[in-house]
Amino acid sequence: MRLMVDLARHWGQGTVSLHAVAEREDLPEAYLEQLVAALRKAGLVNGKRGAGGGYILAREPRAITAGDVVRALEGPIEPQICTAEGDPVLNCVREQDCGTRAVWLRLQTSIASALDGMNLAELARPTRREGARSG
Repeated sequence: MRLMVDLARHWGQGTVSLHAVAEREDLPEAYLEQLVAALRKAGLVNGKRGAGGGYILAREPRAITAGDVVRALEGPIEPQICTAEGDPVLNCVREQDCGTRAVWLRLQTSIASALDGMNLAELARPTRREGARSG
């Protein structure tokens, strides 16, 4: 998520190298390389090779939600396998009479709603603490 927020903060400034993100975010560059492969596959970032190369968001920051990023990196939002997004998974013998399934369904809905309700433009805005440092 920090990689995507960093790219959002630099939206409109051209490509951003993973090396620069790694330094700003104090993350291993090799780890970012793994993440960016999944993000490219999901159509969330575009890459450019060679001199001046790097990565850029595939869409405007306001058009990419935190949910898009989580799903690209982690898969469907599923607090329990029986409540995964997409096609229902019917692999639990207790599912029809499960007294706890309602808890997991409500949690899944809440998590998905929260993540889908935040976009990268919002997450890229300076926080109070960051604003205090720059002022």
